[in-house]
Amino acid sequence: MFVGRKRELAKLESMYKSEQFEFAVIYGRRRIGKTTLINKFCEDKKAIYFVGIQSTEKENLESLSKAVFEATMPEIAMPAFESFEQLFDYIAQQAKEHRLIFVIDEYPYIAESSPKISSILQAAIDRNLKNSKLFLILCGSSMSFMEHQVLGYKSPLYGRRTAQFKVLPFTFFEARKLVSNYSDEEQAITYGVTGGIPEYLARINTSRTLDENIVELFFDSSGRLFEEPSNLLKQELRDPAVYNAIISAIAEGSSRLNEISTKVGIATSACSNYITSLMELGLVKREVSITEKSTSRKTIYLLEDQMFRFWYKFIAPNLSNIIAGHGSLVYEKNVKPYLEDFMGYVFEVICTDYMNMKLGQEVLPFFYSKIGRWWGNNPERKRQEEIDILAYHKTQAIFCECKWRNENLSLSVYQSLVDRSRIFNFEQCYYYLFSKSGFTANCEEAAKNDESLRLVAFSEICSETRE
Repeated sequence: MFVGRKRELAKLESMYKSEQFEFAVIYGRRRIGKTTLINKFCEDKKAIYFVGIQSTEKENLESLSKAVFEATMPEIAMPAFESFEQLFDYIAQQAKEHRLIFVIDEYPYIAESSPKISSILQAAIDRNLKNSKLFLILCGSSMSFMEHQVLGYKSPLYGRRTAQFKVLPFTFFEARKLVSNYSDEEQAITYGVTGGIPEYLARINTSRTLDENIVELFFDSSGRLFEEPSNLLKQELRDPAVYNAIISAIAEGSSRLNEISTKVGIATSACSNYITSLMELGLVKREVSITEKSTSRKTIYLLEDQMFRFWYKFIAPNLSNIIAGHGSLVYEKNVKPYLEDFMGYVFEVICTDYMNMKLGQEVLPFFYSKIGRWWGNNPERKRQEEIDILAYHKTQAIFCECKWRNENLSLSVYQSLVDRSRIFNFEQCYYYLFSKSGFTANCEEAAKNDESLRLVAFSEICSETRE
């Protein structure tokens, strides 16, 4: 079942119809669905598809030659090309008059075995390919390599691409389509524990309960996701032990650089470099309060990958008991009672995506330019305050509170949000309350009498986004 990626597919189709040379760069973390996207796009089109391997230049050239000839001359056994230059010249001839898609997946592996490949490809583009009808696609999971060695200013390929796609995890609205026979709440929890990663979502067997799926995938030593974070770190990084310690520190609540470095026991400068690598992998994100400049020192670090957050919060502390075969008990006693707290931040992400969706539909009070979390000092009360979501533009602002609780949200939450909004100097303020379980009667009555207050139950979010 193929879901999501509508914008990416629409753009690729538009490029395909141009009938001129196109060069798309597609990248994103492992398991994100890049290959599935490319295969969907290539359906019913003439295409050469090749996946690079961690091997020698000679073996990659031979394998690529085989893929090229199987797509263009399948009836004739041909020897491998003697060089990549020769191969690209042949591709240019094949695409001279007719549209041809040429996909090199896991491009970083080829570049590792053949460091000059990008320069060779750049020369081929400038010499022949740019005048052909070739649609070239380079794809890779090494985000750092793709951003610096393919898209970066110092790359030989810089300026040659005609489009780039950073493939991101599914939003809740996309992810829920893969588990549509679960309840709305179960869909949200599934999204939370998988992080919206298509590969992990595909592992959910909806003929079984959600609890059974979570136990089987995470809390069984033979489960598909039991060792997934450590396996990914080993694949991508040279010193996984230190990275593992940093992720653990963030998962346990350390969010500032000095806190993380102290917890791990390394210098802040070294810790900063490690964190940068984790950010390039899409596992950690740097966040500043939404009203601060991006260069602000008021920086915190969070786990961007929600599956990693779930794993390090619940699986890592219980590894011994899981390995001993007590995974079901671990889940029932040490995990399930605390899922509500875990889902608090996930719900904020869902609500932010909902706000952005509504912004596109032009149904919000105004068109905001910035949205995100806010934290800072309340000068009147002399204490730190937080706002789950703050969206604003010039003199207008929307203040949002998100509660994933098994109880109706009360009027006191609204009053507290209004109180915190007075820290700012916005001329016009609106208030959005998001609740998993609904609202108390006095809260609903307040909304009827106050046009600036909007109540949004989780059930409403789901009904508005259900297809």
